[in-house]
Amino acid sequence: MIEARGLVQTFHTGQGRKKRPVHAVSGVDLDVAEGEVVGFLGPNGAGKTTTLRMLVTLLKPTAGTARVAGYDVAREPAQVRRSIGYVSQTGGVFSSARAGEEVMDHGMLYGLSRSQVETRGRELFEQLQLDGLWERMPKNMSGGQKRRLDIVAGLIHDPTLVFLDEPTTGLDPQARANLWEHIARLRSERGATVFLTTHYLDEADVLSDRIVIIDQGRIVASDTADNLKAQVSGDLVDLEVAADGQVAVARDKLASIATQVEVEGRHVRGRVQRAGRAIPSLLRDLEAAEVSLDSIEVARPTLDDVFLTLTGRSLRDAEAAPDRADGDGADPETELEGASS
Repeated sequence: MIEARGLVQTFHTGQGRKKRPVHAVSGVDLDVAEGEVVGFLGPNGAGKTTTLRMLVTLLKPTAGTARVAGYDVAREPAQVRRSIGYVSQTGGVFSSARAGEEVMDHGMLYGLSRSQVETRGRELFEQLQLDGLWERMPKNMSGGQKRRLDIVAGLIHDPTLVFLDEPTTGLDPQARANLWEHIARLRSERGATVFLTTHYLDEADVLSDRIVIIDQGRIVASDTADNLKAQVSGDLVDLEVAADGQVAVARDKLASIATQVEVEGRHVRGRVQRAGRAIPSLLRDLEAAEVSLDSIEVARPTLDDVFLTLTGRSLRDAEAAPDRADGDGADPETELEGASS
């Protein structure tokens, strides 16, 4: 459904002698199979949204090629747009129009008849739990209802490939969980291919068959969440030592089976391969050395650990914010002063 080779996007900032190139995307190769749900992740400024906008034909690539739903994004943009659904981060429905009218307008722009659009729109309203809201204005809806309405507008022409750009940003946890269910059904019940960008690691973990990570304009990883986590060197073992004078001994004992050992106060932490097997022996050694523990915690690697390993930066849910450096939440061509591709 998506095939990109050597995809490049270069902007220019400043004017005259101060003009300089900014390489937002630097040779991206990407493949997405039919029926796949792919989570596309990256730290702020990584090139994530710039890549997405090239794939949905909102930006013309500076170099490279991409075929989406069988069409070339540079030579056949109209065919690409007719074949995909796109739900932008900021949404695309007019807040002061009636929800049903907005959906009708979206559908008829794709060449569907009024009767076709209304029938399909009301079916989607029911499927996405928007029953009874056909006449309501989006400005009078909850955040979760508005995001589901955005998805209805993106699905009204029955696309086989759906792009979702930060679909749950700004929603409360209950609304996010509800929307996750609807996104999962796009593939399970409708057979759609889903390309999802998100800052929420738990969201990518739950929804995606495969995760693609971009950093500094290049793809640095592409695999299942479990396989990516397995690349991180072991489980994190955190020993909280009961007395300050025992920290050094606990550090030495942990270092005998762990890597990346560090000390913070009375906490001694390190990465241990197959920690479940190694912990009983470690506890016996600590007891023999008369080291008392207040607590011991073992944490499996997370996607945030994967990010830290691959990019040297952390991408946590609590720190999720619009990506300004590569244009998330704004048009990249206006985001960079004097930009041109």
